Amino acid sequence: MAYLKVSGTKIVDQNGKEVILRGAGLGGWMNMENFISGYPGCEFQIRAALADVVGKEKSEFFFDKFLEYFFTDADAAFFKSLGLNCIRLPFNYRHFEDDMNPRVLKPEGFKHLDRVIDLCAKHGIYTILDLHTAPGGQNTDWHADAGTHIANFWNHKDFQDRVVWLWEELAKHYVNNTWIAGYNPLNEPTDPYQTRIIDVYDRLYETIRKIDPHHALFYDGNTFASDFSKFGDVHKKWENVAYSIHDYSVFGFPASPEPYTSTETQLHRLRRSYEKKRQWMDERGLCVWNGEWGPVYARKEYEGEKTDAINEERYRVLKDQLSIYNKDRLSWSIWLYKDIGFQGMVYVSRETPYMTLFKDFLAKKHRLAIDAWGADDSQVRDVYQPLIDLIKREVKPEHQALYPAPVWKLTDRIGRLARNILVSEFLVREWAEHFAGKSEQELDEIAKSFHFDKCLHRDGLNKILTDNATLVAQEN
Repeated sequence: MAYLKVSGTKIVDQNGKEVILRGAGLGGWMNMENFISGYPGCEFQIRAALADVVGKEKSEFFFDKFLEYFFTDADAAFFKSLGLNCIRLPFNYRHFEDDMNPRVLKPEGFKHLDRVIDLCAKHGIYTILDLHTAPGGQNTDWHADAGTHIANFWNHKDFQDRVVWLWEELAKHYVNNTWIAGYNPLNEPTDPYQTRIIDVYDRLYETIRKIDPHHALFYDGNTFASDFSKFGDVHKKWENVAYSIHDYSVFGFPASPEPYTSTETQLHRLRRSYEKKRQWMDERGLCVWNGEWGPVYARKEYEGEKTDAINEERYRVLKDQLSIYNKDRLSWSIWLYKDIGFQGMVYVSRETPYMTLFKDFLAKKHRLAIDAWGADDSQVRDVYQPLIDLIKREVKPEHQALYPAPVWKLTDRIGRLARNILVSEFLVREWAEHFAGKSEQELDEIAKSFHFDKCLHRDGLNKILTDNATLVAQEN
């Protein structure tokens, strides 16, 4: 077994044969996310709240069992059975160091990451290591686990120094592991000045390469892996590097501007969005990896009789995107493998202890639209509309588009601050109090709800992925 590497526009094996990576991201695992596992706010908030409610020992027990059950040998076997060959592993820096004890490695951070890398290798699955959450928050979203809409990673050198230190430790630990396809050093950066990102990538490249000259690096574009326009010719000093886009389509979400029916105009919009993201790489003959993409899906408890029709429409978006990717022989990692029923290839049964315990709370979360990802704010829109109207009335139009516009529109920014940060913060304690008085055995059963044998399969999605796992256009 030898390392994969980047050669021109391709990922290749030791014999120079092209390897196309097709798989999914293990989101919600070592980097928990609210829409994936049902909590409000950010991971650091719910961890602190649970420790306060049940005590540190029981809290740590629950989260450790959650990590154990979330991905097991059964998951790896199922994943491989679909014909997929690569899993992106997002992780939170907090597994490896504490904010109050920075640059001191927590060896237990490797416990589950090593376990899953080894499980995947056993089944012939490559992995890509993804630092999804950096100190201070490298982007403006909830999954940066900073609890704010400001990406302070870019404003404080010490945060950047700590990420460089962490990748030094990770490179030391994994330098000899050939089943790791590469390192994705920073998920979805949002540097408003578009220059500091290059400096950070330079530092990471030099640091990793001094220890590990073998593994490929996958660098996300700026502004949520969508913008390489300010990268210039920096690629000339980097070797064995691929460039990551995240190709979500608005047609795959509740906020879609219109029903998706594969019209020529809609197909053009899909292609144009994708081509624009990869334009910088195509102009220079560089390797592209689509590190995240994919629609979300309707749920009968919320969308009722419309559920099946909505999901058939979302599958149409999925298939049309794959048709584009296949023509380019593109490597991709769909988002995501497992959750509680919104986007995952497999999802936790509603009959499990976790879903039973949180049934009413999850309905409340949905009604209040406190998760940003794929939110339906129809039931609370009238509450926030006066604030939107106020800002539109009192702020000059040219001042209303703040970075990361156009990804965040004015209404999105207000929603993020008012619903996803403010209102969600008030619900953190309520989430944690569901665990009050639970024994370790009960906590174990709740965590075990995420085990593969407690999950249902999104068969429509999985069939499409299997059908396309190895489907690519013939080379000229």
